[in-house]
Amino acid sequence: MAGRVFAVGVGPGAPGCVTEEAARAISASDVIIGHSYTLATVAHLTAGKDVREVNMSTQEEAYRSVLPLGERSLAVPFTGDVSFSESEVVDRLTEIFGEVELVPGISAVQVAAARTRIPLDKSRVITMHVTGPIEGKKEEMRDALSAGLCVFLVPRPWPSRPDLQFMPSDAARYLREGGLETSSVRASVFERLTTESESRFDGTVRDLEGMEFSDMCVAVLGSHRPDSYANYRWQWERG
Repeated sequence: MAGRVFAVGVGPGAPGCVTEEAARAISASDVIIGHSYTLATVAHLTAGKDVREVNMSTQEEAYRSVLPLGERSLAVPFTGDVSFSESEVVDRLTEIFGEVELVPGISAVQVAAARTRIPLDKSRVITMHVTGPIEGKKEEMRDALSAGLCVFLVPRPWPSRPDLQFMPSDAARYLREGGLETSSVRASVFERLTTESESRFDGTVRDLEGMEFSDMCVAVLGSHRPDSYANYRWQWERG
């Protein structure tokens, strides 16, 4: 029987956020290839397995090194949800291995929504965690905030290419230069969500300029106006 390839979302960082389905996929795999932070999240599931730590420069070689898989199964764990901000890697895995099974996970964006009590269905979720151009995404962010919507922003850390990096400080500067009154827009930035070292900054978008955050962060920009179903009594009351 041919081996299976799993792309597995393992949550924001706490082992307790690894779903049962994700745990089963990791446990059923012989080879585990992932980045250090993600491997640490599933370390309780990988004892005795062929675990290979990679970075952006070594992942291609690592994936190819297990070919042919034969009867072995491979799991590639991703922080958060595999279907969010990871499409470039998933597409590459599909090119290399053919059939890839996707296992969803809990995204840091979902946790940030719970921490701030801001509903995702009334916000814009924008990820800059892509390799290609992000100018359109920047404009979407600005337009959403200008329209009074909240934005959940996944930044783009790129230490080796500062010209391509887009962190909360860069977003704040872009918004100010684009005409937004950033001193009146609320902002929260979470780092290492769900872990023991989780941290949170609360202030305004203007405050973010010049601030440094780790690559494991998500920003929430804007404020939410509560709107319960009690505001729509016509649903059950008759005049």
